[in-house]
Amino acid sequence: MASIDLPQWLAYIEQQHPTSIDMGLERVRDVAMRLALGKSAARVITVGGTNGKGSTVAFIEAIARAAGWKVGAYTSPHLLRYNERVRINGVDADDASLIEAFEAVEAARGDTSLTYFEFGTLAALWLFERAGLDLAVLEVGLGGRLDAVNIVDPDVAVITTVDIDHTDWLGNEREAIGAEKAGIARAWKPLVLGEVDSPSSVLRHAYAIGANALRLGSDFFQEPIDSQTWRWRDVSAELVLPVPALSAPAQRANAASAIAALRALPGDALPDEAFAQGVADAALPGRLQHVSHDGVDVVLDVGHNPQAARELAAWLQTHPIPGQTHAVFAALADKDVASVVASFAGLPLRWYLAGLDAGPRAQSADQLAARLVATAAAGASRHHRVVDALQAASAAARPGDRVLVFGSFHTVAEAMQALHSGR
Repeated sequence: MASIDLPQWLAYIEQQHPTSIDMGLERVRDVAMRLALGKSAARVITVGGTNGKGSTVAFIEAIARAAGWKVGAYTSPHLLRYNERVRINGVDADDASLIEAFEAVEAARGDTSLTYFEFGTLAALWLFERAGLDLAVLEVGLGGRLDAVNIVDPDVAVITTVDIDHTDWLGNEREAIGAEKAGIARAWKPLVLGEVDSPSSVLRHAYAIGANALRLGSDFFQEPIDSQTWRWRDVSAELVLPVPALSAPAQRANAASAIAALRALPGDALPDEAFAQGVADAALPGRLQHVSHDGVDVVLDVGHNPQAARELAAWLQTHPIPGQTHAVFAALADKDVASVVASFAGLPLRWYLAGLDAGPRAQSADQLAARLVATAAAGASRHHRVVDALQAASAAARPGDRVLVFGSFHTVAEAMQALHSGR
């Protein structure tokens, strides 16, 4: 191909497969073999789950870097720039590196078509293999068993949570979804489970293949000490740690899972100081991120399914304000928006609905409102774009109020761009 820039490459790879999602490993594994991809790093941790994946990756990455390791992290989706998906030692990959990796994948794939995610996954693995990493942390895109990331055999797998999401591809029950996510486990390798009540399908699969399941609440524990510290422990160790800067209620569980995963890796143990430093340092945009805008606290959160909404509602309940919360909500068409809104039952929110222009998963404000007629958001104001809803909410907000923007990575990205531009 003629020399093209990164946006042109991204537009090109978006058109290389008939559908944006095509579950299966045959095509991506075939191209990986042609690329002669070996192991991405000396150690590999794969992180799957419904919610908490990105935060858990951030904790693992920060702790390992605090120990002096060279770390690569592959995550998705991105908020503002594709480069965010591939980090080496905490720095986003630059355009030139990504283009070089895309060129390598393009040269190797021949007549094999790849989805956008598959193309990007292979590019990230190609970059990681050449970086001489001590650790690669790979976030599953969707599901687990048939996700492109699963062509890599991890030393440790993590399943953060299992809940209802992506039902068109994974099923509409936790047991079915758990069976898909459990596919990232490997025989006789550790499998860290980041919730107390993992579906039995996950545990059955771990038992069937001989994976060593390490369960939060059974094999490792996290518990508060005071407002500034908490304790991680298992049968052989205890760590007293600072409260994570990532502030959602679930973040201690995510940090605990990250610690369990790192301690389960083969090789020398990390120093206690690295765990404390990493927990304090880990940061991730769009997870209860606060931005001051015209004197009002704007909270941005990418939560987009009922489980994430319940966590967000719990945070609101434990962080009351003297004024009102103005909720800007926009979601993709395949999300269970009625259950998301129902998660906030009893909370006095003023709702603002916005449309999203996101290709085949787009949804207008009118379409969203039609699905919420029996909820607390019925009768909410409707706005063409997120920026319009944000402007309306900000104009209505008074000192002591809060504006909450949530529902999708797309929602938060649009709000961030508007806030950065001063709109």
